[in-house]
Amino acid sequence: MMKNNTLKRTARRKNTFWAWLMIILGAVYFLVPLYATFEFSLRERRGEYSFDSYGNVLGDARFRDSFTYSVLLALATIALSLVLIVPTAFWVHLKLPKLRPVIEFITLLPFVVPPIVLVFGLIRIYSAPPFVLVGSPALLVAGYVVLSFPYMYRAVDTGLRAIDVRSLTEAAQSLGANWFTILVRVIFPNLRVALLNGAFLTFAIVLGEFTMATMLNWPAFGPYLALIGQNRAYEPAALAILSFGLTWICVGLIQLFSRGSQDQSQLAGTH
Repeated sequence: MMKNNTLKRTARRKNTFWAWLMIILGAVYFLVPLYATFEFSLRERRGEYSFDSYGNVLGDARFRDSFTYSVLLALATIALSLVLIVPTAFWVHLKLPKLRPVIEFITLLPFVVPPIVLVFGLIRIYSAPPFVLVGSPALLVAGYVVLSFPYMYRAVDTGLRAIDVRSLTEAAQSLGANWFTILVRVIFPNLRVALLNGAFLTFAIVLGEFTMATMLNWPAFGPYLALIGQNRAYEPAALAILSFGLTWICVGLIQLFSRGSQDQSQLAGTH
């Protein structure tokens, strides 16, 4: 008996050692390039560290304009994606579960079709009547919606799998709710965390997208990053650190809202 306990403790120590070793190696692999980028971004002045490169970036009117423009595009993309994805995923879960593989295949197509092919197809289709959208930001938003399909649909689908869609719908219908009320007042609130996950991923995709914004000739943040990388030395590193910080803020917000939702669920369970 004592021998078995000793063997279990030894095996547990070995597993803990290898787990911590993998964590440390992963942290080194991740943090060393990040530190090198940050340290390089501080070398704008010769012989001393400074935040001049960050000041140059934040003081650049093109940075503010392109970032603001991409944020607006991201918000429009998120809103349109939610309007398209949530009712579709809800209806598939409730009425057409056999179509789920088809919908999943369609939402995976942006992984197969390169953005350059997608944008040329959009230009060819929407450059002639009856729908002339070339020259309108609506075409860029439509392209971004397609690019966000894999992330937004999977976030919504995961959220719907975590709740009893049929019971909630039947309960709402028994109280006289129509389909619009069910979506807005029942489904959307129960998908809050899933929708935030998809929204933040979509936000990150729109901010960093380069091909479609360049081909459609819009002053988005992605082309600005590429332009700065060609003409400056230290500012691209500063932009990389700022983009990384923005990404981690989004991840932190996801964790914050997820934790709040879990706490509310546990509190409701205790009552």
